[in-house]
Amino acid sequence: MENLEDFLPQNRETSLVFFVNGKKVIEPSPNPEWTLLWYLRRKLQLTGTKYGCGEGGCGACTVMISQYLQPEKRVKHIAVNACLMPLCAIHGFAVTTVEGIGNTQDRLHPVQERIAKAHGSQCGFCTPGIVMSMYALLRNKSKIDYDDIETALQGNLCRCTGYRPIVEGFKTFMEAWEGVNNVKGQNKPCSLGNDCCRLKKDDDEELFTKSKFLPYSPTQEPIFPPELVLEHDRYAKSFLIFRGENVTWVRPQTLEELLFIKSKFPETKIVVGNTEIGVEVKFKKKIYPILLSPSAIEEMNKISVTDKKIVKVGAAVTLTELQDFLKDYIQENSAGTKTFKAIVDMLHWFAGSQVRNVASLVGNIMTASPISDLNPILMACSSLLTISSLDKGTQKVIIDQSFFTSYRKVKVTDNQVVLAVDIPLTEETQYFKAYKQARRRDDDISIVTAAFNVKLDKHTNIVSEAKLCYGGMGPTTICAEKSSDKIKGCYWNKDLIKIVFDSLNEELQLDSSAPGGMAAYRKSLCLSLFFKFYIYVLNKVNNNEIKNIDDSRAYKVSSSTPKSMQCFEIKENNKNSCDTIGKPIPHASALKHATGEAIYCDDMPILNEELFLCLVFSTESHARITSLDPSKALLDPDVVAFFSASDLPKERNYFGPIFKDEEIFAKEIVTSRAHVIGAIVAKTESAARKAKDLVNVTYEKLQPVIVTIEDAINHGSFYSGYPHKLEKGNIEEAFKGSNYIRDGYIRTGAQEHFYLETVSAFATRKEDELEIICTSQNPAEIALLAAEALAIPNHKVVAKVKRIGGGFGGKESRPSLLALPVAIAAYKLKKPVRAVFDRDEDMQVTGHRHPFLIKYKVAFDNNGKILGAIFDIYANAGSSMDISCSMIERASFHVDNCYYIPNIRVNGYLCKTNMPSNTAFRGFGSPKAMLGAEAVIRDIASTLGKSYEEIATINLYKEGDLTHFNQSLKYCTISRCWHECIDSSSYWQRKKMVEEYNRSNRWQKKGLAMVPTKYGISFGVDVLMQGGALLIIYKDGSVLLSIGGIEMGQGLFTKMIQVASKALNVDISKIHINEMATDKVPNSVPTAASVSSDLYGMAVINACNILNERLEPFKIQNPDGKWEDWVSAAHLNRVNLSATGFYAAPKIEYNREKNYGDLFEYFTYGVACSEVIIDCLTGDHQVLRTDIVMDLGESLNPAIDIGQIEGAFIQGYGFYTMEEMLFSPTGEVLSRGPGTYKIPGFSDIPKEFNVSLLKGAPNPRAVYSSKAVGEPPLFLAASVFFAIKEAIKSARKDAGFYSDFTLEVPATCARIRMACEDHITEQVKPTINAGGQPWNVTS
Repeated sequence: MENLEDFLPQNRETSLVFFVNGKKVIEPSPNPEWTLLWYLRRKLQLTGTKYGCGEGGCGACTVMISQYLQPEKRVKHIAVNACLMPLCAIHGFAVTTVEGIGNTQDRLHPVQERIAKAHGSQCGFCTPGIVMSMYALLRNKSKIDYDDIETALQGNLCRCTGYRPIVEGFKTFMEAWEGVNNVKGQNKPCSLGNDCCRLKKDDDEELFTKSKFLPYSPTQEPIFPPELVLEHDRYAKSFLIFRGENVTWVRPQTLEELLFIKSKFPETKIVVGNTEIGVEVKFKKKIYPILLSPSAIEEMNKISVTDKKIVKVGAAVTLTELQDFLKDYIQENSAGTKTFKAIVDMLHWFAGSQVRNVASLVGNIMTASPISDLNPILMACSSLLTISSLDKGTQKVIIDQSFFTSYRKVKVTDNQVVLAVDIPLTEETQYFKAYKQARRRDDDISIVTAAFNVKLDKHTNIVSEAKLCYGGMGPTTICAEKSSDKIKGCYWNKDLIKIVFDSLNEELQLDSSAPGGMAAYRKSLCLSLFFKFYIYVLNKVNNNEIKNIDDSRAYKVSSSTPKSMQCFEIKENNKNSCDTIGKPIPHASALKHATGEAIYCDDMPILNEELFLCLVFSTESHARITSLDPSKALLDPDVVAFFSASDLPKERNYFGPIFKDEEIFAKEIVTSRAHVIGAIVAKTESAARKAKDLVNVTYEKLQPVIVTIEDAINHGSFYSGYPHKLEKGNIEEAFKGSNYIRDGYIRTGAQEHFYLETVSAFATRKEDELEIICTSQNPAEIALLAAEALAIPNHKVVAKVKRIGGGFGGKESRPSLLALPVAIAAYKLKKPVRAVFDRDEDMQVTGHRHPFLIKYKVAFDNNGKILGAIFDIYANAGSSMDISCSMIERASFHVDNCYYIPNIRVNGYLCKTNMPSNTAFRGFGSPKAMLGAEAVIRDIASTLGKSYEEIATINLYKEGDLTHFNQSLKYCTISRCWHECIDSSSYWQRKKMVEEYNRSNRWQKKGLAMVPTKYGISFGVDVLMQGGALLIIYKDGSVLLSIGGIEMGQGLFTKMIQVASKALNVDISKIHINEMATDKVPNSVPTAASVSSDLYGMAVINACNILNERLEPFKIQNPDGKWEDWVSAAHLNRVNLSATGFYAAPKIEYNREKNYGDLFEYFTYGVACSEVIIDCLTGDHQVLRTDIVMDLGESLNPAIDIGQIEGAFIQGYGFYTMEEMLFSPTGEVLSRGPGTYKIPGFSDIPKEFNVSLLKGAPNPRAVYSSKAVGEPPLFLAASVFFAIKEAIKSARKDAGFYSDFTLEVPATCARIRMACEDHITEQVKPTINAGGQPWNVTS
């Protein structure tokens, strides 16, 4: 191979220069493999920018990049994903991170202040990225509306808040609010009229006070570095070359230079946004030795309209630039823009704004993804590519069926360069439309994309030309040529539909093993989307007055500005000015979250001689290890060590939270692809990640490989001691004496926790002691297990957690997988060791919510009163027990939900499979079990021809009833919640409106449903129902509080500060919680089961009472003194100003053998009502409105509690509707990141979201009459699931199908569409070729 150096000019730049937060950075030896995120975090120690996924799908790494545009004499600001942005691409740019716009010490930026004070931050890990997306929007637009906000945040995810408070905080930047609040000294009327926040007399009626926000003024923003303006040509046009060990980055000055390099080195890759190459390099381990940046080549960076009626788009023009250009052109020119409108519409749904800001149209073409959003459009309009090479000159290539030669291959040779793409204008009688269906509305890859282009005779409406193009129907973008030809010469009328449907059905072939799965759905979409297009054209031809057609409605779920209401009660306590209990106090760390100052595990500063650890996982689901050889990995001088089972005695190689049935390192047999075989320790992260792939493991495959619940049932693969049985009454007699018996089943899939901060650990040996900082909800367990593995006393190991970026149960037990190898390595090597799971690793190995199969049989009378029920619950536990035994027990105790079942039998089976061990997840078994109860109630209603509401009401628990485990219900408020929700949601009125809507609409249907919940609060085991606290008062009167619980976004630390403030009667500003540390509060229990506020709140009160008693004599001596005076006097009198508090909950009275007694401390009740609209042709849906009434006793903090309700609801909404974990039939996890696994985004929240806290329902069993809140609300999202079922029922009725059907969870767009059976699905199903192994299975 020729040497690149020989072909480069002498006059070139080899140092990278850019600005970060106004400071100049000169990097003399930039490595082209470095990303901007890596450089910011590791080199510049700016850790506010977070790593969330590494593929540009979560937005946690968002920063703003600014560039001076000399021709326009302006600065352009864009939000980008730092995890994908090559460091070498920012030469001459200014980078702004969250640290650069404001901080808690000097000055907050209004964006930071508003998201924090509007309660828009819980765990805080996503907050800096969201702040920067909003900040970039404000820097680009002087006047914004809600659509701007929603679009700017498309690429950002949040797993905690439910999005509503973020939206509410940012809506204050809209002109209506800023117009009055940004004017100093002028009394201007507010355009919000009577809704103006200044007219609100009582600020306590709201969760936050808008009128106190800092006004936003663009004039106060930092200036763009003048050097980048004055020396623009040097930075923007110079020849750049940056050399790394494996990759060289080149930025030519001219097109001739670029073509010359391409001719000499055809394997060179041209990079614009790095949105595809970056993913290939990280996840597919691809290496491109030479990367060419065309950013300085004028011909490739411009967009224009030629005199030949085409828009010429340069190859390096970004999608945002294209979108803006086309919008302006459409606004100025009404004719010929139908294709442009289709592109603009599609670009709105294309990825997030961070990706659109850097990715290019040509890059999308050359990637040649078969599910591309844009390629079907370009094919349908016959776009042309301008291609150039040194040997063949410039050519034109049409994008047609032959352009995409095979999977991700196109008709462009390696030495050719695409310069531009030509997009033609349309004619008057030409109709063009594009459609996309994805799992999630925003920022998602498509399942099927379609673009239709037809030309009709102006007078006869006969089709003269047609192109029907699809993505997602094969290895390439395709044109259905036979079907397109059959349309020609046909009238555009109803007869056309049958011709096209028959032709497409024959032409488009998929079998059940096709990559991507969903064969029947994808093919049905092809027909359904054409039907949409048919209606669209018919509307246009008939001037929007369709005649002789079933439904003239537009088949697209509309978007609108969301609105919300939060109802809560604040009880004033005039006796105690420091009492903040019941007040909406912002999260104690919210401002630190918003400024990037909050420190998480991987934000810890890098220590001298620090090492990085990577785990080596099994590549087989069930196999015997025949050899393990790390020698090739150890050849790298940067690799320090390899640890495996041979480094630990057998008895110390086991761990587990309850049963020690897992190996730290696999010795002989691997039982899942999450099984850890060894650990590589290296001097750098990159060296460790490369080395782990060099460890050679050989296997002998073992059978069977059990993946699904059905596999386990067929093989009888259950954990010993199961089923777990629970029985009450005489079930046989109940069934004998019943009028009706009905059976059925409900199936739920796995759910990924998708906490934004992946599991990480950091361990340091100090003398013969070990300190572990980890992302764990149970640090005490981590310390104990590490001590046992190392055979050292527990008092030599301290585990600390300052905060974690979300947990949801997923960090209760599974972080041991990573933390234990890190602890072992740090102790044995006597060096600091760090480890961070990549997102794909985290999703592959840490387990999920247990998939469930519930088979039920219910006996009931003529009125619908339940007489007896049998539930067989099957849960996929995975390859080890973990805490599945506790989960299945809780599921058994919650299978009744809110309904009295006098005679019951529950059999809970734990299926042992070759899957990653499933684990705790918010709700811990109950959200699936309660689904079974709701299915039963609805089946009874269906059988009797009665309403769900009637059957639910007569079976609802009442005060004093005994549950099926014989606990008497005290302070049972479920009936109050039920009736209040009916009233506040205007349920009966809206139900009639929904019925009327459905009578008038065929292809869109609405559904309305209610769901109650009853959630038991307790670990259910005495030993876990305890909590400790340490309270220290310093001489200046400040208070340091430590508790055994950890902060993971649920506001535990904030609530405990409020509790201590009330108990001590001091202002909350005097109290601080630093971290959870096992040397402060020992033997702590997991922060889980929603009980932490109860346990630690009582422990804090206990500690405060002790200190109050010690301070009392000094208060008596000096009654007019201040807190500081009393503390000082106590210190001078040598009084101990520290105290440990402790609380042990009342002993659990439940007898498992007799199934009798009080198991739970109390129950949290709630009811939700949700309304949805579905698109029967695609399965798309939107939640129109949700009303929730929740009994939380007397809330400790209504802002935090309402945030928990909303966050749990949206997480549950994801579980019940869109979050689908995919697995291969051999046990491989296929959903490994935000690209393939979709959690709800900003646009998925209910368009109206109302939450009310039940008033006048104090709880005498918990701290200050409050109730637990973290888990109980999640099940209420099942109201959306059942509303979707109601909508589907209406569609099935219209199509002549039976209204009773089973809908599995999640109710994805595919399941919704295929449940809306009609002539399309009936036509498609028989054509799907069966046979072969399915592409994916439900575990």
